[in-house]
Amino acid sequence: MTSHGVTVRRVQALRGPNLYAYKTVLRVELDIGPLETRPSNSFPGFVERLTSWLPGLHVHECSIGRPGGFVERLRRGTYLAHITEHVTIAIQNEMGFDVAYGRARGTGETGVYTVVVAYEEEEPAREAFKTALEMTLAAMFDEPYDAPAALERLRDMADEYRMGPSTRAIVNAARRRKIPVRRLTPTGSLVQLGYGIHQKRILASQTSDTSSLAVEICQEKPLTNRVLRNVGISVPEGRTVRSADEAWEVAQDLGLPVILKPEAGNQGKGVMVNLRSEAEVRAAYEVASQYRGDVLVERHIEGDDFRLLVVNGKMVAAARRDPAQVIGDGRRTVAQLVEVANQDPRRRPGHSSSLTRIRLDDAAQVVLGQQGLTGESVPAQGQVVKLRQNCNLSTGGTATDVTDEVHPSNARMAELAAQVLNLDVAGIDLLCKDIRRPVMEQGGAIVEVNAAPGLRMHLQPTNGIPRDVGVPIVESLYPDGAPSRIPIIAVTGTNGKTTVTRLVAHMFETAHQCVGMTSTDGTYIRGERILEGDCSGPRSAQAVLLHPRVEVAVLEVARGGILREGLGFDWCSVGIVTNVSPDHLGLGGINTLEQLARVKQVVIESVSEDGSAVLNADDPLVAEMAAASKGQVVYFSRRPDNPILQAHLAQGGSGVFVENGFIVTARGDRRQLLVELERITFTAGGALRFQLENALAATAAAWAQGLNPALIVRALTTFRSDHRMAPGRFNVLGLAGRQVILDYGHNVGAMRAIAEALPRDGSRRTLMVIGLPGDRRDEDILATVQETLPFVDEYVFHDLKDRRERAELEVPQLMRSCLAPDTPHHFAADGREGILLGFQRSRPGDRLVIIADIVEEALEVLESLADVEADEESGVCELPVSRSLM
Repeated sequence: MTSHGVTVRRVQALRGPNLYAYKTVLRVELDIGPLETRPSNSFPGFVERLTSWLPGLHVHECSIGRPGGFVERLRRGTYLAHITEHVTIAIQNEMGFDVAYGRARGTGETGVYTVVVAYEEEEPAREAFKTALEMTLAAMFDEPYDAPAALERLRDMADEYRMGPSTRAIVNAARRRKIPVRRLTPTGSLVQLGYGIHQKRILASQTSDTSSLAVEICQEKPLTNRVLRNVGISVPEGRTVRSADEAWEVAQDLGLPVILKPEAGNQGKGVMVNLRSEAEVRAAYEVASQYRGDVLVERHIEGDDFRLLVVNGKMVAAARRDPAQVIGDGRRTVAQLVEVANQDPRRRPGHSSSLTRIRLDDAAQVVLGQQGLTGESVPAQGQVVKLRQNCNLSTGGTATDVTDEVHPSNARMAELAAQVLNLDVAGIDLLCKDIRRPVMEQGGAIVEVNAAPGLRMHLQPTNGIPRDVGVPIVESLYPDGAPSRIPIIAVTGTNGKTTVTRLVAHMFETAHQCVGMTSTDGTYIRGERILEGDCSGPRSAQAVLLHPRVEVAVLEVARGGILREGLGFDWCSVGIVTNVSPDHLGLGGINTLEQLARVKQVVIESVSEDGSAVLNADDPLVAEMAAASKGQVVYFSRRPDNPILQAHLAQGGSGVFVENGFIVTARGDRRQLLVELERITFTAGGALRFQLENALAATAAAWAQGLNPALIVRALTTFRSDHRMAPGRFNVLGLAGRQVILDYGHNVGAMRAIAEALPRDGSRRTLMVIGLPGDRRDEDILATVQETLPFVDEYVFHDLKDRRERAELEVPQLMRSCLAPDTPHHFAADGREGILLGFQRSRPGDRLVIIADIVEEALEVLESLADVEADEESGVCELPVSRSLM
């Protein structure tokens, strides 16, 4: 959107812990254009207009630190980005969302700001920001603006998106217990609690422990009554009918007064009570028959309407419900009185607030008719006018808490009803004159059992003590000591993170645990790939955490996902940072190595208090992240004399390092020799520095998580850096007499690692096939190629399939510019053609280094070359059958 020279360049929803906050936030890139030079005090009347539209701004403290501080800033002069931040928060508060965090900071580009605002629901927050900007600009330029209409529209939108009160109460109770919460639908009430094998789900007050058979029984009211009657619970007599004539006939048999209700209804819809004449019965039938199923006619029971909530076999709350009603003043009509009642801010459409708006529908007209009134009647002063005979809050009723007044025998009867129906959460509707006396003594009865009872009458009663009934529901799902989380090991860094992720997963798989793993190669459950492609972002992480069989999650976390959406989890058990080196600089506002390190540090900030941060002591930028960890720190190093490691151990800390040819674990001054480097084949006995660092990082993570050291050793000695266990991670293959090295590396650090791994004895001529991503800075592309110059004799340069808005062959031509004039080089259209050309240019005895962007494609090409070679040797002329590379 653009207005008055102001442009919203980008709006991002960061849905997990992120660079700006440990909560969900909107990040807006806002160009305020000409308003960069116009503070708020340069617009006459602006403050008065804005605060009249949003009085809530008066309580904002801002940096002054007291209520009214923000308005003082407005009067002294501040700028649009800062103002919009506060207005967005205030509008979300008006919508009923409890948010307070916001920041507005310059980007370094004149007039362009990053505005960060916390939110609870994403779409309403986006609309709140849009409205905040429109409102602020209208107030600045004294333009007409209907603020009440805009806010009411946003409140309606919030009602659509916010969790209902029942769901919200359970979710809040879970969060207080630090149980993970994930909403599974943007506007519904389906929520997952817990991760992996410990997950539970709720739908409003219905839980994954709720019996579907019990729900079916409760939906058939005659069947419910029969089941309850069988165990001696008092229920009203009644029969189902299919016509108004039959309804009147049954009413006469039962004896007036009677009630009529849909056999399969809920929320009091279509329920008509205290019917005393044929006309009332027939009119009530027309109302009740509009709903699903037959109509039930029951004997009317005198008394008040009570709801007893039973959770896990115990009554935890009770409320008296009173029907929707208004009180006459001798001047206004019933319709006008209803309109006034609906202006109560607690009354909203639907069930999102503590009270529901009253409707003058067909059911209300029947009840008014029973009192000799219509919607246009003018009741006398003080006259009570009922608008419903049923007392449900969903039809405009009110509630009074009576939990402490319920007679023990009534509580036991409600608990028995829930037990007989096998309901973990049950709303028992009881009619009687006095809840303080046993129901059986006063002719009362249970008239309905609800399998998914609304909780708001207990959470926010119109009168009486609120009861936090979300707590016992969560306690029934997760009793004290019951786990709700699985171990989450999050791996980030510039290089090595995929290999570390695979190695850590292999360690826990060795322990026979079901591991969910995400990486740039895909998402895996128990070693089986369920999603292909780059799965190092937050959505892939969530897919693992939603899986009901996963016992341990090992998640590769890339820079892009953190910047784009934040983390895919709230906090982790172990956070690993392998290293930080130049890569992806110039993207997403990350221009320096220090800024890149700050992005990686988000993983360490998410480590739980009883978790561990695994950090590379040999990388100063990584080592410094220890200060950001709430948990313990475990350093790893190739050198036992690393000063950071030594200081840490001297203070009683933990570390993993190499000493005298062994990997050693240490806490304080206690040392344990874990395994000889000679047994860890993928490190070439420790000669491959980068693989050794990967082994140390994975060892530290598994050790910190408490995995048996013997299992760690077994995993280290059985892991292979081949195309099966770690595709594209320094895979060494033999093909037609050539040594082929396949690697995914595409930055300076990766090339440096390859250079260190290759012998410099000149025994092999080396040819490299390489394509680099076009979204890197030119200087980074050049630096990457320059690292290869000492060990490569001939090159094949090619474009990647996605050139990232670069011209054809622009990147290959740029890479070629690094070469000496006499260096042999060639160009190919893509990676597939590049490998074929590289193979053609090489000879037996040569080394062919392939830097692959799409590893699977590269493996397919190499496999096809292996098949052709095999056929040529055997003389087979048929088309070859694909086989695995050996």
